[in-house]
Amino acid sequence: MAEAGLPPAGLVKATAGIATLLAEGIGDTIRYSLTADPVEEARAGRQLLEAMGLRERKNVDLIACPSCGRAEIDVIDVARRANEAFGDREIPLQVAVMGCVVNGPGEARDADIGIAAGNKRGHLFVKGRNVAVVPEADMVEALVEWAEFIAEHGAEAAVARVDTEKAAREAEKDRARLLAEQGDDVNASEQRVDLISKLS
Repeated sequence: MAEAGLPPAGLVKATAGIATLLAEGIGDTIRYSLTADPVEEARAGRQLLEAMGLRERKNVDLIACPSCGRAEIDVIDVARRANEAFGDREIPLQVAVMGCVVNGPGEARDADIGIAAGNKRGHLFVKGRNVAVVPEADMVEALVEWAEFIAEHGAEAAVARVDTEKAAREAEKDRARLLAEQGDDVNASEQRVDLISKLS
């Protein structure tokens, strides 16, 4: 597939074509053609194969929430900084950056490790279990440190080294505070559904 173009458009178009062929079992060699540094082409190919389960993960798979009215941090900035901090380190984990402690740990419970914001601090969780609370300014650093520990020693060893009940209590306090302040429907989704229905 050749779609010489600038990312992200060239990346999206090429991925649509290449992934379709791979999903059908067609092809044994892929090459992205982007108007970008060739390193970006190789990185895109590796990430696609990892995402499709066709190659063993070598680097971090960073996922993040899209942000909403509940977010207590700039999710885009924290995710970007985390992505830069992990760089090309060979840590084959899925890492989550979530904007709030209300939804974050549940939505990202399948991630190997994640962090969710709440009350100017970050709530670290491993495989959905709260393990630590860190100041907001230290969220990225703590995420990298814990990910390195898990990569070397495993998730169970990481969980075993802390008082998970204390971390869970702190997360629940921040979760309850945020719900009390904002209610259950911070994004006014019921009103939006009604509006969309009226426009249809």
